[in-house]
Amino acid sequence: MPDEIVETKDGLKLRKLVELKTSTAEEYQKAMLERVEYFKKKNEEKSQFNSILQNAVVKTFSTILDLKTKVDESLGEENLKKVHEVLDNVLMFGL
Repeated sequence: MPDEIVETKDGLKLRKLVELKTSTAEEYQKAMLERVEYFKKKNEEKSQFNSILQNAVVKTFSTILDLKTKVDESLGEENLKKVHEVLDNVLMFGL
């Protein structure tokens, strides 16, 4: 995109937009989509081991969080506060 440089009284140089194309947004969108596809392909080229490891870690965390929420629900609010107090004391003073 052609531009014109304008100098202010303070000596600051600014670029003045001379031409505005209506297709600029489309060009940016196309470039972004091309980058997304590029990185998608690059990620697919990574080893299977990384994908399996990542999936295992995510599933493990998901299972742990599901278990925690179920235990929290089954304990009730009163017992949950007691458990939290015990855990706080253990973490504060050590085992």
